[in-house]
Amino acid sequence: MHASRLTLGALLALATPASAAPHGLTIDDMLAMERVGDPVVSPSGADIVYTVRETDLAANKGHTHLWLRDAAVEGNGFQLTSGTANDTDPAWSRDGHSIYFLSSRSGSSQVWRIHAGGGEAQQVTHLPVDVNGFKVVPTDDRLVLAIDVYPDAKTLADTAKRDDERAKHPNAPRAYDQLFYRHWDQWEDGKFSHLFVWTSDRDVRDVTPGLQTDTPVHPFGGMEQIDISPDGKWVAYCARVGGREIAWTTNTDIFLVPIAGGAAVDLTVANKAYDFDPTFSPDGRSLALTMMTRPGFEADRQRLAIIDVASKKLHVVTEAWDHSVDGITWAKDGKTIYTSSDNVGNHSLFAIDVASGAAKLLVDKGTNGSPRIAKDRIVFTKDTLTMPTELFSMKPDGSDVKQMTFTNSARTKDIAWGAYEQYEFKGAKGETVHGFVIKPAGFTGGKAPVAFIIHGGPQGSMGDHFHYRWNPEVFAGHGYGVVFVDFHGSSGYGQAFEDAISGDWGGAPYEDLMKGLDAALAKYPWLDGDHAVALGASYGGYMINWIQGNTKRFKALVCHDGIFDTRFAYYDTEEVWFPEWEHRGTPYDKPEEYSKVSPVELVKNWATPELVIHGGLDFRIPETHAMAAFTALQRKGIPSRFVEFPDENHWVLKPQNSKRWHEEVFAWIDRFAKKR
Repeated sequence: MHASRLTLGALLALATPASAAPHGLTIDDMLAMERVGDPVVSPSGADIVYTVRETDLAANKGHTHLWLRDAAVEGNGFQLTSGTANDTDPAWSRDGHSIYFLSSRSGSSQVWRIHAGGGEAQQVTHLPVDVNGFKVVPTDDRLVLAIDVYPDAKTLADTAKRDDERAKHPNAPRAYDQLFYRHWDQWEDGKFSHLFVWTSDRDVRDVTPGLQTDTPVHPFGGMEQIDISPDGKWVAYCARVGGREIAWTTNTDIFLVPIAGGAAVDLTVANKAYDFDPTFSPDGRSLALTMMTRPGFEADRQRLAIIDVASKKLHVVTEAWDHSVDGITWAKDGKTIYTSSDNVGNHSLFAIDVASGAAKLLVDKGTNGSPRIAKDRIVFTKDTLTMPTELFSMKPDGSDVKQMTFTNSARTKDIAWGAYEQYEFKGAKGETVHGFVIKPAGFTGGKAPVAFIIHGGPQGSMGDHFHYRWNPEVFAGHGYGVVFVDFHGSSGYGQAFEDAISGDWGGAPYEDLMKGLDAALAKYPWLDGDHAVALGASYGGYMINWIQGNTKRFKALVCHDGIFDTRFAYYDTEEVWFPEWEHRGTPYDKPEEYSKVSPVELVKNWATPELVIHGGLDFRIPETHAMAAFTALQRKGIPSRFVEFPDENHWVLKPQNSKRWHEEVFAWIDRFAKKR
């Protein structure tokens, strides 16, 4: 085997002694780790298929393969697929003998199938266009496919022909008559994701003909937004509604269409906010979904609702529960739904009684998700700040939690993790706010420089979670004491707490951050507040620029994909419903709401050295914000550096870019914060 074909993990395994000296977590460690995907349980409940992604640093990408294991046995399973192509999105055949999956091994994304006992995979679909997702019809061998097509194309071949013609003219001008003209990191091309029923390559039928919007919803929707009734007669799907208003409305609806073809019925037409994740009950009589109720707000509480399929009546199950439902898994008897939710710095598992709406906490600490029903247990994913994702299982009542896979145990055995704990303090409005503190890896005493990390969203949470981008343990591994705070606006502390940031980006959240850092410095004397740096991305990047104008307490700052001018951020972003909600209107109707929280208004106060990083494909916050901030820093004579990743979007995803990102960040903060 050529060395260039070896993954980074394999290369490190060959080069690293069996017992290496303990060391703090590094970017090289993370690139060597394998990433475990969600479990998919066989119809009998006895077996589990899941994905594992490994990093090929030389090729600057990951390779994802299928793994299979017994649901009742601890330990890693066996690798079912291999090669340099990505094999993703596994789904069991109805008899449990085979596994369908998406693969690019034929040169395009198609559906393949492999026997559960192993062997050679067989290509199932041979279509002239890519298949983006699929579901298996429960009653027969048909598939429901998600494919991007031109709405007026008569056949898939017609779409492929138009694509070929466009490819011959890569620099042809683009023309648009309405928003969106681009979205996330892609320019709109006139195609939309439609649903097709596949019986054979010669029998592929569009059940959403003429649809002028996407199902699943782009850019992040997957096949969790599509479901097929147990009797194989109906397809439920999610699609954005709005026409020319699509860029300033959050309205998505759940539709029901006969799999045999016919008119689709809008089941949630009365709700003008988000509806997601339609999921049929085991008997097919009910359809569960998640829904928000405030139009225009993308961070409203996600309620669990149930629709009676026969009468089309909708009932909200969790109106009294102050949490957001994240995912829907029905128990076999249809009486319980398992889900997960942000929960005070953790992402916990819950069981919801369908009849009463009562929620029972099953697994509290860490980041837990994707609960799936096996034979007599529930399988789920779990990670923490010191453990990459692995599969776990528990009894349905939440007891007897056991780790099932140990994919990265060998890769983490020599890592000296920074010890961490959660703390709380009185923040803005006199309310309790939570944060985490992490000691430097191998810390034995003295004072440690501080890395103060600010999460994005802003409606999100930074808690007990292992992440491959902004991983706090990497900063601890580099010798920093790490502090991060879930300020007002963060999720997992009740909807009122989450709502508090809207209209107040620079107020309560900034107060929380400063009080939270002060509280940590007072409680943990080993933190060296005189050598502190602050770092953040997205809203966290905005806050870095806001900090520039409001305090000089930090030795250096790092702004990743941050907003420089809130007013212009309205005009150059794509989903304008977000700033319209957050700043109480448009900048031409409410200019004062934008100017009061705009970093550009305080550039006269800027004085702290700042590293500015941005992705060239970031259409959510375009890179002109980074260029403007860097210009301001340079014009004022402030030590500064601008790093642009032309092939990255709002996130840095490619392995070589991730390595470079960490090198740039640590070189910058070490220059100003580490004692010499």
